[in-house]
Amino acid sequence: MERIPILRMGEFLLVTIQVDMHDQLALTLQDDLSERISRTSAKGVLIDISALDMVDSFIGRMIGMISGLSKVMDAETVVVGMQPAVAITLVELGLDLPGVSTALDVERGMKLLRKRVHDQ
Repeated sequence: MERIPILRMGEFLLVTIQVDMHDQLALTLQDDLSERISRTSAKGVLIDISALDMVDSFIGRMIGMISGLSKVMDAETVVVGMQPAVAITLVELGLDLPGVSTALDVERGMKLLRKRVHDQ
């Protein structure tokens, strides 16, 4: 079964999506990520989607669900690397991603995660 790697970086988890997302892969990622947050007590999750050229409404909702799930498990989530076409698609689909923080790149995303986690 295809899986997206989840790397631990101190108190954070890093997810770099390098393949085209399909529905089953997104569901597997959600399950894997929730298990890793629980097992490691991670305080933050950074999801790098810079390799995604396109998202559909299901994948957009899954990003929102992963963020919500992480929040319930006491972990902040930041999505980084969103391509302009992806952002436009999400807006055109009318997807509101409440609770999803974004940053332009991994460096800015990590800075935002550190600030959020340590300002609580």
